[in-house]
Amino acid sequence: MNWRNWLRGLVAVIISGAANAIVLVIAAPEKFSFSDFAELGRVAAALGLLGAAAYLKQSPLPGSRRTRTDVHS
Repeated sequence: MNWRNWLRGLVAVIISGAANAIVLVIAAPEKFSFSDFAELGRVAAALGLLGAAAYLKQSPLPGSRRTRTDVHS
C-alpha cells in the first residue's frame, strides 16, 4: 500500500465527515446555524473523527498488518 494514497484517503474522509456538519444547518436550523461556530465546529470535529476511525478500521496504517510469517519470525 502506498503511504501517499493512504493519507489522501484519510484526509478525504475527515473532510467528508466534517462537511456533513453543514447538513445539520439544513436539517436542524433551529439548533445549528452558521452563527454558532463553536457548536458547529464540535459537531464537524466529531464527524471527522468518526470518519477517520471508520477509515482506519478499513485501511490500517500501511505496513501495520502482520502476515502469518511475521508472527513466527
